[in-house]
Amino acid sequence: MSNEQPSRPVDSRSITGYDHETDVLVIGYGCAGAAAALEARSQGAEVIILERAGGAGGSSALSGGEIYLGGGTPIQQACGFTDSAGEMEAYLLAALGPHADAGKVRAYCRGSVDHYEWLTRQGVPFKPSFWESPSWVPPTDDGLMWLGENAEPFAGLAKPAPRGHRVTAEGFGGKVLMDRLVGAVNAAGAGVHTDTYATRLILEDSKVAGVTARRFGKTLTYRARRGVILTTGGFADNPGMVAQHAPLLTGWGVTSDGGDDGHGIEMAQAAGAGIQNMAAAQVGISLVPGLAVRGMLVNAAGQRFINEDQYPGLLGQAALFRQDLRVWIILDETAFEEVPEDERWGVLPHLVAETPEELEQEIGMPEGALSVAVAEYNRHAARGEDPYFHKNKRWLRPLEAPFAAIDVSRGMSSPELGASRGGAKVFTLGGLRTDTNGTVLDVSGFPVPGLYAAGRATSGLHGQGYISGTSLGDGTFFGRRAGAAAAAAG
Repeated sequence: MSNEQPSRPVDSRSITGYDHETDVLVIGYGCAGAAAALEARSQGAEVIILERAGGAGGSSALSGGEIYLGGGTPIQQACGFTDSAGEMEAYLLAALGPHADAGKVRAYCRGSVDHYEWLTRQGVPFKPSFWESPSWVPPTDDGLMWLGENAEPFAGLAKPAPRGHRVTAEGFGGKVLMDRLVGAVNAAGAGVHTDTYATRLILEDSKVAGVTARRFGKTLTYRARRGVILTTGGFADNPGMVAQHAPLLTGWGVTSDGGDDGHGIEMAQAAGAGIQNMAAAQVGISLVPGLAVRGMLVNAAGQRFINEDQYPGLLGQAALFRQDLRVWIILDETAFEEVPEDERWGVLPHLVAETPEELEQEIGMPEGALSVAVAEYNRHAARGEDPYFHKNKRWLRPLEAPFAAIDVSRGMSSPELGASRGGAKVFTLGGLRTDTNGTVLDVSGFPVPGLYAAGRATSGLHGQGYISGTSLGDGTFFGRRAGAAAAAAG
């Protein structure tokens, strides 16, 4: 990272000449930046993308490749599911809340089928096949998966339909997504300047008109005739910003490419941009969803605290923010063996005992706490019921000896991202305030002239919740909108 930190904007009157000029300048080359560049080029604008790394990809390329899409996509139809934009909207407002951005959620849901078609036109592949078990990332290349839509309390709020559209790939699909978007950007003729770190915004009077940047120790100036689009990612890799805005994330592992340093957010703030939802985060905890759903997720007092068949990211938020990640999966031998070995990601029980009483003693729980919880769970499970959290009866079965406990805080290794330090990996959801066209808003809610943003640099669809695919989906969808708005600006 450059020693030059984002700071106050540069007055254009101090610049005697620009090294580069373009219509639209995109800062950051992940999925949001690629989408913004493609849409701006489709409107006839000249585009340059600045990327701090040696090539495109960013955190998008490391992702599982799920994109949250619905409303009746061809993949949903091919797999036998009906859906509507209204049902998709109802689910997202509940699952991404509280304080999800209703206007953005509505625009996203109503434009979802069109966005699917746009992605496929860029060459992004989706296989018309369905994976039905809970999973972070399926071990197959199936193109559709549940992301908590069929779990309570959400199944009672919106008609369930699976909307996790997974980019066809061997392993994680983010790399394939970025490969196809990069190919489309190259074909569209956008300029790409790599190893170039944007440092400060340039203002002409009150309008953002470009940036200064560092490349191999040299300062460069870029002028944007129509607009600057920030797609620089979140701030989970910036310990100072995390401590200031989201202290509960301090010390945990980060899901990123290492470049989510918040510099785009800070540059925009220095020009008067507003921020919001900065404490919100996705929390990926070290549990195998297929194991958790077949057992009980309990806290340090031996108590269940959530429906285990919800989207695992919501389990992670509840575990970290409400239980300080002092949580265990309690299951039996049958539950463990039901999950195929390639879906366990190498996870083994940490403790085994013949009775819940022995297990609670080994864990250090209050005497009788876990044994009562197991007895109560079993009593209702025998009738296919879960009156406490309403887990789907498909996963309900009395647990039998021998019993096992998996300590989530010990972490695990996913096949592509490696070990989770301390049992959790996080990324931030808050950022710059933007409208539904990607225009950056100031602290009073008025547009910052010439400045646009998309992706994790913004506070996008999300409130306090998160669902897989809403990062790649949000970034590409609103990246397109930001690109179109910037291209249309005078």
